[in-house]
Amino acid sequence: MHNDPTPRLSDLVAANDGAASDRRTFLTRASALTLAIPGVAALAACDRPESQPPASSGPGSPPTQIPDNSNSRLDSAVVRDEHHAATSATGGAVDPSSVTYHRFAPELPPPPADGRLVLHWHAREVPVRINDEMVVAAWTFEGDIPGPIVHCRVGDTVEFTLTNDVAIPHSMDFHAAQIDPKVAFRSVPKGESVTFTFKPKYAGAFMYHCGTAPVLMHIGTGMYGALIVSPREGLPPAKEFVLVQGEYYLAPPKNGVRAFDYEKMLSTLPDHLCFNGRPGQYMKEPIRVKVGDRVRFWVVAAGPSHPCHFHVVGEQFDSVWLGAPPASPLRGVQTFTVPAGGGLVFDLLCDIPGEFPFVNHAFGHGQKGAIGILQVE
Repeated sequence: MHNDPTPRLSDLVAANDGAASDRRTFLTRASALTLAIPGVAALAACDRPESQPPASSGPGSPPTQIPDNSNSRLDSAVVRDEHHAATSATGGAVDPSSVTYHRFAPELPPPPADGRLVLHWHAREVPVRINDEMVVAAWTFEGDIPGPIVHCRVGDTVEFTLTNDVAIPHSMDFHAAQIDPKVAFRSVPKGESVTFTFKPKYAGAFMYHCGTAPVLMHIGTGMYGALIVSPREGLPPAKEFVLVQGEYYLAPPKNGVRAFDYEKMLSTLPDHLCFNGRPGQYMKEPIRVKVGDRVRFWVVAAGPSHPCHFHVVGEQFDSVWLGAPPASPLRGVQTFTVPAGGGLVFDLLCDIPGEFPFVNHAFGHGQKGAIGILQVE
Protein backbone atom coordinates (compact mmCIF):
# COMPACT_ATOMS: atom_id res chain seq x y z
CA MET A 1 0.00 0.00 0.00
CA HIS A 2 1.35 3.44 -0.92
CA ASN A 3 1.19 5.69 2.17
CA ASP A 4 3.81 8.26 1.12
CA PRO A 5 1.96 11.55 0.38
CA THR A 6 4.50 12.45 -2.33
CA PRO A 7 3.09 11.57 -5.78
CA ARG A 8 4.87 8.91 -7.79
CA LEU A 9 5.79 9.19 -11.46
CA SER A 10 3.39 6.32 -12.22
CA ASP A 11 0.58 8.28 -10.53
CA LEU A 12 1.27 11.24 -12.81
CA VAL A 13 1.22 9.05 -15.89
CA ALA A 14 -2.10 7.52 -14.81
CA ALA A 15 -3.54 10.97 -14.10
CA ASN A 16 -2.78 12.03 -17.65
CA ASP A 17 -4.52 9.05 -19.28
CA GLY A 18 -7.63 10.21 -21.14
CA ALA A 19 -6.77 13.87 -20.55
CA ALA A 20 -5.21 16.47 -22.78
CA SER A 21 -1.79 15.01 -22.10
CA ASP A 22 1.18 16.97 -23.38
CA ARG A 23 4.78 17.42 -22.33
CA ARG A 24 4.16 20.77 -20.62
CA THR A 25 1.31 19.45 -18.46
CA PHE A 26 3.26 16.35 -17.53
CA LEU A 27 6.45 18.22 -16.61
CA THR A 28 4.55 20.82 -14.59
CA ARG A 29 2.93 18.06 -12.51
CA ALA A 30 6.20 16.18 -12.32
CA SER A 31 7.99 19.18 -10.82
CA ALA A 32 6.63 18.04 -7.46
CA LEU A 33 9.03 15.13 -7.75
CA THR A 34 12.13 17.30 -7.97
CA LEU A 35 13.95 15.69 -5.07
CA ALA A 36 13.18 12.19 -6.31
CA ILE A 37 14.01 12.91 -9.96
CA PRO A 38 16.68 15.64 -10.14
CA GLY A 39 16.32 17.87 -13.19
CA VAL A 40 12.58 17.37 -13.76
CA ALA A 41 11.73 20.79 -12.37
CA ALA A 42 14.41 22.38 -14.53
CA LEU A 43 12.87 20.75 -17.60
CA ALA A 44 9.43 21.98 -16.61
CA ALA A 45 10.80 25.50 -16.17
CA CYS A 46 12.47 25.33 -19.58
CA ASP A 47 9.17 24.32 -21.21
CA ARG A 48 7.06 27.00 -19.50
CA PRO A 49 6.29 30.26 -21.39
CA GLU A 50 8.00 33.36 -19.95
CA SER A 51 4.66 34.89 -18.91
CA GLN A 52 3.36 31.80 -17.15
CA PRO A 53 4.33 31.52 -13.45
CA PRO A 54 5.11 28.15 -11.85
CA ALA A 55 2.02 26.11 -11.00
CA SER A 56 1.03 26.50 -7.35
CA SER A 57 -0.15 23.70 -5.13
CA GLY A 58 -3.88 23.48 -4.51
CA PRO A 59 -5.51 23.29 -1.07
CA GLY A 60 -4.40 20.20 0.78
CA SER A 61 -1.64 19.44 -1.73
CA PRO A 62 1.95 19.01 -0.60
CA PRO A 63 4.08 22.07 -1.39
CA THR A 64 6.18 21.88 -4.55
CA GLN A 65 9.81 21.11 -3.74
CA ILE A 66 12.24 23.52 -5.40
CA PRO A 67 16.01 22.90 -5.43
CA ASP A 68 17.91 25.47 -3.41
CA ASN A 69 20.20 26.32 -6.31
CA SER A 70 17.61 26.49 -9.10
CA ASN A 71 17.64 30.27 -8.91
CA SER A 72 18.58 31.29 -12.44
CA ARG A 73 15.54 32.38 -14.44
CA LEU A 74 17.97 33.69 -17.01
CA ASP A 75 19.10 30.12 -17.69
CA SER A 76 15.56 29.03 -18.52
CA ALA A 77 15.22 31.96 -20.90
CA VAL A 78 18.44 30.92 -22.64
CA VAL A 79 17.28 27.33 -22.96
CA ARG A 80 14.07 28.47 -24.62
CA ASP A 81 16.09 30.31 -27.28
CA GLU A 82 15.63 27.53 -29.85
CA HIS A 83 17.22 25.12 -27.37
CA HIS A 84 20.64 26.66 -27.99
CA ALA A 85 22.85 28.07 -25.27
CA ALA A 86 22.84 31.63 -26.60
CA THR A 87 26.04 33.39 -25.68
CA SER A 88 27.96 36.51 -26.58
CA ALA A 89 30.67 34.23 -27.98
CA THR A 90 28.38 33.55 -30.98
CA GLY A 91 28.08 37.23 -31.84
CA GLY A 92 29.16 38.74 -35.12
CA ALA A 93 32.09 40.49 -33.42
CA VAL A 94 33.95 37.17 -33.13
CA ASP A 95 36.26 36.32 -36.01
CA PRO A 96 36.69 32.51 -35.88
CA SER A 97 39.97 32.75 -37.80
CA SER A 98 41.43 34.70 -34.88
CA VAL A 99 40.69 31.87 -32.41
CA THR A 100 43.83 29.76 -32.17
CA TYR A 101 44.07 26.06 -31.35
CA HIS A 102 46.21 24.73 -28.53
CA ARG A 103 46.82 21.24 -27.23
CA PHE A 104 45.52 20.91 -23.67
CA ALA A 105 48.51 19.95 -21.50
CA PRO A 106 47.62 16.70 -19.65
CA GLU A 107 50.53 16.75 -17.17
CA LEU A 108 49.58 16.86 -13.48
CA PRO A 109 50.81 20.16 -11.98
CA PRO A 110 52.62 20.08 -8.62
CA PRO A 111 50.66 20.62 -5.39
CA PRO A 112 51.24 23.79 -3.38
CA ALA A 113 54.42 23.65 -1.30
CA ASP A 114 52.86 25.40 1.69
CA GLY A 115 49.63 23.36 1.89
CA ARG A 116 47.40 26.24 0.70
CA LEU A 117 45.83 26.21 -2.76
CA VAL A 118 44.54 29.72 -3.47
CA LEU A 119 42.33 30.06 -6.57
CA HIS A 120 40.51 33.11 -7.90
CA TRP A 121 38.70 32.18 -11.10
CA HIS A 122 36.33 33.96 -13.46
CA ALA A 123 33.28 32.60 -15.27
CA ARG A 124 33.68 33.74 -18.87
CA GLU A 125 32.04 33.26 -22.27
CA VAL A 126 34.72 32.71 -24.90
CA PRO A 127 35.11 31.04 -28.29
CA VAL A 128 37.28 27.92 -28.03
CA ARG A 129 38.81 26.14 -31.02
CA ILE A 130 38.54 22.38 -30.47
CA ASN A 131 40.10 21.31 -33.80
CA ASP A 132 41.32 22.83 -37.05
CA GLU A 133 37.78 23.21 -38.42
CA MET A 134 35.63 24.00 -35.39
CA VAL A 135 35.16 26.84 -32.91
CA VAL A 136 32.57 26.51 -30.13
CA ALA A 137 30.86 29.21 -28.05
CA ALA A 138 31.89 28.06 -24.59
CA TRP A 139 30.90 28.91 -21.05
CA THR A 140 34.12 28.47 -19.10
CA PHE A 141 36.09 28.67 -15.94
CA GLU A 142 39.18 30.72 -16.82
CA GLY A 143 38.55 30.71 -20.56
CA ASP A 144 39.06 27.07 -21.58
CA ILE A 145 37.42 23.63 -21.77
CA PRO A 146 38.00 21.97 -19.40
CA GLY A 147 38.86 24.47 -16.70
CA PRO A 148 42.32 24.44 -15.11
CA ILE A 149 43.68 21.18 -13.71
CA VAL A 150 44.49 21.78 -10.05
CA HIS A 151 46.33 19.62 -7.53
CA CYS A 152 46.61 19.48 -3.75
CA ARG A 153 47.10 16.92 -0.98
CA VAL A 154 44.66 15.49 1.56
CA GLY A 155 44.24 18.03 4.34
CA ASP A 156 45.51 21.01 2.34
CA THR A 157 43.46 24.19 2.52
CA VAL A 158 41.70 25.17 -0.69
CA GLU A 159 40.70 28.85 -0.77
CA PHE A 160 38.43 29.44 -3.73
CA THR A 161 36.78 32.55 -5.19
CA LEU A 162 34.57 32.64 -8.27
CA THR A 163 33.79 35.98 -9.92
CA ASN A 164 31.09 35.98 -12.58
CA ASP A 165 31.91 38.16 -15.59
CA VAL A 166 28.79 37.36 -17.66
CA ALA A 167 25.03 37.89 -17.68
CA ILE A 168 24.09 34.28 -16.86
CA PRO A 169 24.50 33.36 -13.16
CA HIS A 170 27.15 30.72 -12.41
CA SER A 171 28.48 28.78 -9.43
CA MET A 172 31.11 26.22 -8.44
CA ASP A 173 30.62 22.70 -7.08
CA PHE A 174 33.78 20.90 -5.94
CA HIS A 175 33.18 17.15 -5.53
CA ALA A 176 36.21 17.04 -3.21
CA ALA A 177 34.63 19.43 -0.70
CA GLN A 178 32.60 18.66 2.40
CA ILE A 179 30.70 21.91 2.77
CA ASP A 180 27.16 23.31 2.87
CA PRO A 181 26.28 23.52 -0.85
CA LYS A 182 23.44 25.99 -0.29
CA VAL A 183 26.01 28.49 0.97
CA ALA A 184 29.25 27.67 -0.86
CA PHE A 185 27.85 26.43 -4.18
CA ARG A 186 25.30 29.21 -4.59
CA SER A 187 24.85 30.99 -7.91
CA VAL A 188 26.28 34.46 -8.33
CA PRO A 189 25.05 37.12 -10.79
CA LYS A 190 27.21 39.21 -13.07
CA GLY A 191 29.85 41.27 -11.30
CA GLU A 192 29.57 39.42 -8.00
CA SER A 193 31.75 36.80 -6.32
CA VAL A 194 31.47 33.85 -3.98
CA THR A 195 34.31 32.70 -1.72
CA PHE A 196 34.67 29.54 0.33
CA THR A 197 37.34 27.35 1.92
CA PHE A 198 37.58 23.58 2.38
CA LYS A 199 40.07 20.82 3.17
CA PRO A 200 39.81 17.63 1.06
CA LYS A 201 39.32 14.58 3.25
CA TYR A 202 40.04 11.85 0.68
CA ALA A 203 42.56 11.32 -2.08
CA GLY A 204 41.40 10.79 -5.65
CA ALA A 205 40.46 12.36 -8.98
CA PHE A 206 37.56 14.73 -8.29
CA MET A 207 35.33 16.60 -10.69
CA TYR A 208 34.36 20.24 -10.29
CA HIS A 209 31.60 21.96 -12.25
CA CYS A 210 29.09 24.78 -12.35
CA GLY A 211 26.05 23.76 -10.30
CA THR A 212 23.59 26.41 -11.47
CA ALA A 213 20.32 25.09 -12.88
CA PRO A 214 19.90 23.54 -15.31
CA VAL A 215 23.16 21.84 -14.38
CA LEU A 216 23.04 19.75 -17.57
CA MET A 217 23.45 22.88 -19.68
CA HIS A 218 26.23 24.43 -17.62
CA ILE A 219 28.35 21.27 -17.64
CA GLY A 220 27.42 20.56 -21.25
CA THR A 221 28.52 24.03 -22.33
CA GLY A 222 32.01 23.62 -20.87
CA MET A 223 31.99 24.50 -17.17
CA TYR A 224 33.85 21.54 -15.66
CA GLY A 225 37.32 20.33 -14.73
CA ALA A 226 39.40 18.23 -12.32
CA LEU A 227 40.83 18.72 -8.84
CA ILE A 228 43.41 16.00 -8.10
CA VAL A 229 43.95 15.20 -4.42
CA SER A 230 47.08 13.19 -3.66
CA PRO A 231 47.45 11.11 -0.49
CA ARG A 232 49.78 12.56 2.11
CA GLU A 233 51.72 9.27 2.34
CA GLY A 234 52.43 9.46 -1.38
CA LEU A 235 52.23 6.97 -4.25
CA PRO A 236 55.01 5.22 -6.21
CA PRO A 237 56.91 7.71 -8.41
CA ALA A 238 55.24 7.99 -11.83
CA LYS A 239 54.72 10.15 -14.87
CA GLU A 240 51.28 11.56 -14.01
CA PHE A 241 48.61 12.74 -16.44
CA VAL A 242 45.03 13.99 -16.07
CA LEU A 243 42.30 13.07 -18.56
CA VAL A 244 38.90 14.75 -18.22
CA GLN A 245 36.32 13.20 -20.54
CA GLY A 246 33.66 15.61 -21.77
CA GLU A 247 30.87 15.74 -24.35
CA TYR A 248 29.92 18.22 -27.09
CA TYR A 249 26.31 18.79 -28.20
CA LEU A 250 26.46 21.41 -30.92
CA ALA A 251 24.09 23.57 -32.96
CA PRO A 252 24.78 24.50 -36.63
CA PRO A 253 27.43 27.21 -37.14
CA LYS A 254 26.45 30.86 -36.75
CA ASN A 255 29.01 33.43 -37.85
CA GLY A 256 31.49 30.56 -38.02
CA VAL A 257 30.98 29.56 -34.38
CA ARG A 258 28.90 26.66 -33.05
CA ALA A 259 26.76 27.19 -29.94
CA PHE A 260 25.77 24.34 -27.65
CA ASP A 261 22.37 22.68 -28.10
CA TYR A 262 20.36 21.94 -24.95
CA GLU A 263 17.84 19.72 -26.75
CA LYS A 264 20.73 17.52 -27.92
CA MET A 265 22.01 17.37 -24.33
CA LEU A 266 18.65 15.98 -23.28
CA SER A 267 18.95 13.32 -25.99
CA THR A 268 22.37 12.26 -24.57
CA LEU A 269 23.67 11.70 -28.13
CA PRO A 270 26.83 13.83 -28.34
CA ASP A 271 28.41 15.06 -31.56
CA HIS A 272 31.87 14.63 -30.05
CA LEU A 273 33.23 13.02 -26.91
CA CYS A 274 36.85 13.57 -25.96
CA PHE A 275 39.64 13.87 -23.42
CA ASN A 276 40.54 17.38 -22.24
CA GLY A 277 38.26 19.27 -24.57
CA ARG A 278 39.66 18.42 -28.00
CA PRO A 279 38.59 15.32 -29.97
CA GLY A 280 41.55 13.12 -30.82
CA GLN A 281 44.19 15.68 -29.82
CA TYR A 282 46.52 13.05 -28.33
CA MET A 283 46.42 11.07 -31.58
CA LYS A 284 48.09 13.95 -33.41
CA GLU A 285 50.31 14.89 -30.45
CA PRO A 286 50.79 11.76 -28.27
CA ILE A 287 51.65 11.60 -24.61
CA ARG A 288 55.30 10.51 -24.54
CA VAL A 289 57.10 8.48 -21.85
CA LYS A 290 60.11 6.17 -21.60
CA VAL A 291 60.45 2.40 -21.28
CA GLY A 292 60.51 1.58 -17.58
CA ASP A 293 58.30 4.48 -16.56
CA ARG A 294 55.28 4.00 -14.36
CA VAL A 295 52.40 6.01 -15.85
CA ARG A 296 49.51 7.23 -13.73
CA PHE A 297 46.29 8.42 -15.33
CA TRP A 298 43.93 10.43 -13.13
CA VAL A 299 40.68 10.04 -15.11
CA VAL A 300 37.55 12.14 -14.52
CA ALA A 301 34.32 11.57 -16.47
CA ALA A 302 32.74 15.02 -16.45
CA GLY A 303 29.81 13.93 -18.58
CA PRO A 304 27.39 15.56 -18.38
CA SER A 305 25.81 12.16 -19.13
CA HIS A 306 28.24 9.41 -20.18
CA PRO A 307 30.81 7.28 -18.34
CA CYS A 308 34.32 6.49 -19.54
CA HIS A 309 35.21 2.81 -19.99
CA PHE A 310 38.95 3.40 -19.75
CA HIS A 311 41.33 1.00 -21.50
CA VAL A 312 44.91 1.06 -22.83
CA VAL A 313 45.36 -1.15 -25.89
CA GLY A 314 48.27 -3.60 -25.47
CA GLU A 315 48.59 -3.05 -21.72
CA GLN A 316 46.94 -3.86 -18.41
CA PHE A 317 46.66 -1.68 -15.34
CA ASP A 318 48.97 -2.62 -12.53
CA SER A 319 46.65 -0.83 -10.09
CA VAL A 320 43.23 0.79 -10.24
CA TRP A 321 41.89 2.71 -7.26
CA LEU A 322 38.11 2.96 -6.90
CA GLY A 323 38.36 4.91 -3.67
CA ALA A 324 41.09 6.87 -1.97
CA PRO A 325 44.57 5.69 -2.96
CA PRO A 326 46.82 4.06 -1.86
CA ALA A 327 44.49 1.63 -0.01
CA SER A 328 43.03 -1.50 -1.64
CA PRO A 329 43.90 -1.22 -5.34
CA LEU A 330 42.55 -3.63 -7.94
CA ARG A 331 45.35 -5.49 -9.74
CA GLY A 332 45.76 -6.62 -13.33
CA VAL A 333 42.73 -4.78 -14.74
CA GLN A 334 42.04 -4.52 -18.48
CA THR A 335 39.20 -1.95 -18.52
CA PHE A 336 37.31 -0.14 -15.81
CA THR A 337 34.38 2.26 -15.88
CA VAL A 338 34.58 5.79 -14.52
CA PRO A 339 30.99 6.96 -13.91
CA ALA A 340 29.74 10.35 -15.05
CA GLY A 341 30.63 12.72 -12.24
CA GLY A 342 33.31 10.36 -10.90
CA GLY A 343 37.05 9.83 -11.06
CA LEU A 344 39.46 6.89 -10.80
CA VAL A 345 43.22 6.43 -10.71
CA PHE A 346 44.95 4.05 -13.15
CA ASP A 347 48.61 2.90 -12.93
CA LEU A 348 50.50 0.91 -15.53
CA LEU A 349 54.15 -0.11 -16.02
CA CYS A 350 55.59 0.72 -19.43
CA ASP A 351 57.99 -2.18 -19.82
CA ILE A 352 58.00 -2.44 -23.65
CA PRO A 353 58.24 0.25 -26.36
CA GLY A 354 55.43 1.02 -28.77
CA GLU A 355 52.31 3.06 -29.49
CA PHE A 356 49.57 2.24 -27.00
CA PRO A 357 46.14 3.76 -27.69
CA PHE A 358 44.18 4.84 -24.61
CA VAL A 359 40.47 4.92 -25.26
CA ASN A 360 36.93 4.92 -24.01
CA HIS A 361 36.26 1.27 -24.91
CA ALA A 362 32.60 2.06 -25.56
CA PHE A 363 33.73 2.54 -29.14
CA GLY A 364 30.71 4.53 -30.24
CA HIS A 365 32.21 7.17 -27.98
CA GLY A 366 35.86 6.32 -28.55
CA GLN A 367 35.40 6.91 -32.28
CA LYS A 368 33.79 10.30 -31.57
CA GLY A 369 37.11 11.52 -30.17
CA ALA A 370 37.78 9.86 -26.79
CA ILE A 371 41.05 8.30 -27.89
CA GLY A 372 44.77 9.10 -27.75
CA ILE A 373 48.22 7.55 -28.02
CA LEU A 374 50.64 6.77 -25.19
CA GLN A 375 54.02 6.70 -26.97
CA VAL A 376 56.55 4.57 -25.05
CA GLU A 377 60.10 5.20 -26.36
